[in-house]
Amino acid sequence: MVKKQFKLETTGSLMDRAYLTLQESFTVEQAVQYVRNNVENKTNIHYLYVTDQDGMLKGVMSLRELLSASGELPLNSVMTTNVKSLPTDLDQEKAAKIFQKCDFVSMPVVNEFRQVVGVVHVEDILDVMEQEATEDFHKMAPVSSLEVSLKDAKVTTLYRKRIVWLVVLVFMNVFSGAGIAHFEDVIEANIALVFFLPLLVDSGGNAGSQASTLVIRAMAVGQVRMTDWLKMFTKEISVSILLGVTMAAAVAGVGMFRGGPEIALVVALTMVAVVIVGSLIGMSLPFIFRKLNLDPATASAPLITSIADIVGVLIYFSIASTLLSL
Repeated sequence: MVKKQFKLETTGSLMDRAYLTLQESFTVEQAVQYVRNNVENKTNIHYLYVTDQDGMLKGVMSLRELLSASGELPLNSVMTTNVKSLPTDLDQEKAAKIFQKCDFVSMPVVNEFRQVVGVVHVEDILDVMEQEATEDFHKMAPVSSLEVSLKDAKVTTLYRKRIVWLVVLVFMNVFSGAGIAHFEDVIEANIALVFFLPLLVDSGGNAGSQASTLVIRAMAVGQVRMTDWLKMFTKEISVSILLGVTMAAAVAGVGMFRGGPEIALVVALTMVAVVIVGSLIGMSLPFIFRKLNLDPATASAPLITSIADIVGVLIYFSIASTLLSL
């Protein structure tokens, strides 16, 4: 019999084909004898799955439940009929979330006819979780996923995995330079503004990275869904205002010392604005990526920081040119 091929990273490709099924018509004594005759060369037999004559899944029991039951009892009086199963085409990351919720050692995999075709074990799921976590960390760097360990990867492989995103981010940062060039006259007239530029744009990027990390993590564990966007957006506005005002108060004294009250006011207002905008960008990007059917982890810290830098430069010098020209 030719084994059906399943898509990669699905339960079908992950499952173990070494499992035991019992006929629904068996008694406990017959089931015990069947297990003894067929358990050889099968490992990780935590559960026994009960099927009808067509192979459809009807129930489940543990080995302990089988061995502790009276021999004359029919299996359908001992088995649990409410069986949770996984379809063959389910994404392995979604399967991992089901294991986390159900706290099972193993789960059966069924085809479109609800016939048992394999079993997924918790140790397989642990491997999946490690793999998915590694991919997410790479995306948040951002780096393309490595097929081999970092220690064994060739120099050329590491170069190819990193260069694309770095070049993209370089060209994104060109816009920051263009923004600074546009406000050359304001900078020349108020040279003290340069001192606060890195501080302000970095604060916006840091706030955005914080917000993004919290949302991506909440999405990964199922705490936040697409329908929660408006609630999260509203909450982030309140949080970012408090953060911005606190950070503005902290930096206003430095602004007073370095450039006087006018510069202090510009710096304080900019700090509030960039923290709010950076936080909202960082919170919103994972939702946008999920809407586009992209991995939210791609909304990484360097990407958010680059966007926040561009926006921060425009906000800073726009406020400066408005207030300092009065």
